[in-house]
Amino acid sequence: MADIQLQDALLVKKYVDGDENALTVLINRHQSKIFGFIYSKISDRDISNDIFQDTFIKVIKTLKSKSYNEEGKFLPWVMRIAHNLIIDHFRRNKKMPMFRETEEFSIFSIMSDDSLTIENKIIQEQVEIDLRKLIEELPEDQKEVLMMRMYQDMSFKEISELTGVSINTALGRMRYALMNMRKVIDKHQIILTN
Repeated sequence: MADIQLQDALLVKKYVDGDENALTVLINRHQSKIFGFIYSKISDRDISNDIFQDTFIKVIKTLKSKSYNEEGKFLPWVMRIAHNLIIDHFRRNKKMPMFRETEEFSIFSIMSDDSLTIENKIIQEQVEIDLRKLIEELPEDQKEVLMMRMYQDMSFKEISELTGVSINTALGRMRYALMNMRKVIDKHQIILTN
């Protein structure tokens, strides 16, 4: 792994020094991993391709402007750019991926119930709206971790790598996000069930 990082750092330097081929090698080396990550969150090949291209446009601009912070960690840096573009995509389209059932916070489990009546579907939609409003009230760092975990089904290890914080910090932010949401729910006696 350290060998690949060293090679990546060398290729980045070559590209910055004018060797256009070096970028092609970097893209080919990491293409499947980066595209796979994007596609796993978007589930639409065309949009995933667009985000993949936008990711490398940002990479090229940053490298050309010589503002890349050389730490030998090219892939995590590119993955973070891709992650941010995915979040931007969801914000622009005001469409978040559906929650998956989890034991971390019981109100999330109602989102995956396929056997709902029409009346319950209306209630479910209102619950989703209320839930999104609650999430929007969270501090940015807690909101980011909660959205990655609940909407994008990411592991805390993935969250840690993409946000640049330790796994314990990511876990703590998730815990505080859930505690803050529970406080607001209790305070305002919000009913989040169908």
